[in-house]
Amino acid sequence: MADPYFFGYGSLVNLSTHDFPDPRPARLKGWRRAWRHTDLRPVAFLTAIPDPECEIDGMIAHVPRNDWAALDEREWAYDRIPATQSISHPLQHEVEIAVYAVPAERQNAPDGPHPILLSYIDVVVQGYLRAFGTEGADRFFATTDGWDAPILNDRPAPRYPRHQQLKPSETEFVDDRLKQVSARISEIA
Repeated sequence: MADPYFFGYGSLVNLSTHDFPDPRPARLKGWRRAWRHTDLRPVAFLTAIPDPECEIDGMIAHVPRNDWAALDEREWAYDRIPATQSISHPLQHEVEIAVYAVPAERQNAPDGPHPILLSYIDVVVQGYLRAFGTEGADRFFATTDGWDAPILNDRPAPRYPRHQQLKPSETEFVDDRLKQVSARISEIA
């Protein structure tokens, strides 16, 4: 029987945000990331969307206690999609790997009432910097759609539940790359 693993492409890349067992760098072929909001959450978040010309870096991790149902509950806004054949990884034993993605019919572009949280971007980019270096973090920006969405600067009072403290160099990197993609950042009113 294959060991169950899942592929994370956002905050799960930041190993400081979880304790999932056996995290390993991996790459998912045929997908890219996009910022989306749904009627299920008040703010925008990342999802994976099919793109046959793209590959994205991320982390695979073992499904805790082999319990897909518990992980599905944690990832309740997403559908679990089998992706074993699309993922390159360092494991040498038989695994079953899934990726979580928001169903296309539930996706909406982020807007003013449903912005991206800067504290969420910080967590994701910090994870990519630590796992994949500057080049990997730059690939994150290049393989993610939706940077024209409104971003709410919640750093002074982070709203993202798994926010992390960034080193000054990490904050500088995030701010510089957001400037490069012409991101629109607004302050909390």
